[in-house]
Amino acid sequence: MTQPEDTVDAHVGVWEKELDTLDPVAEAIFARLAVLARHQTQRRRDVLSAGGMQHWQFKVLMMLRRAGSPYTQSPSRLADLLGLTRGALSARLAAMEEAGWIAREADTGDRRRVHVRLTEAGNAVFERQIGREERGEQALLAVLSPAERQTLADLLRKMVIVAEGGAATSRSC
Repeated sequence: MTQPEDTVDAHVGVWEKELDTLDPVAEAIFARLAVLARHQTQRRRDVLSAGGMQHWQFKVLMMLRRAGSPYTQSPSRLADLLGLTRGALSARLAAMEEAGWIAREADTGDRRRVHVRLTEAGNAVFERQIGREERGEQALLAVLSPAERQTLADLLRKMVIVAEGGAATSRSC
C-alpha cells in the first residue's frame, strides 16, 4: 500500500529535479520536521490565545511548576531559566501577580530575598493550558501506534543529542 502524499513530497519532487546533489530522504525528514514545528508553534499560540494567555506567561508558570512543590523560584533563578534580565522579569511578574497567578513573598530567613510562588489560580490556569496542548498533541500522534511513537521518540533523541553537541541542556520548551 502506498502512502498518501503530503506537501513535502511535492517540495522534494521539485528540488530533486533542480539539485543533483539533493538527498531526497534527508530533505523530506527536515522539511517534515519544519512543518510539524510550525504546526505545533501555531497551535500553541492558538491554544494560549483562546485561554487568554501569552506564551511568556505560560513559560513563567511552566518554570514554576517544573520546580516541584512548593512551586517557587528566586527571581534570579527564574530569569536565568527564561533567558531574561531581572528587570524584564520583574515587569512581567507584576502583571501575573495582579492576575493572581503568582505571588512574590519575602524569604522567611532573609527579608531582603524574595521568592516567586505559583498560586492555586496560577496552577489551575497552567493545568488547563497544558491539558489543551496535550489533547492537540495526542490527536496528532493518534496516527502512530504506541511502538511507532516510541521508535520516533528514540530516533529523534539520537538527532537531538547530536544537535546539542552530545550534552543535554538544562532548558527545555
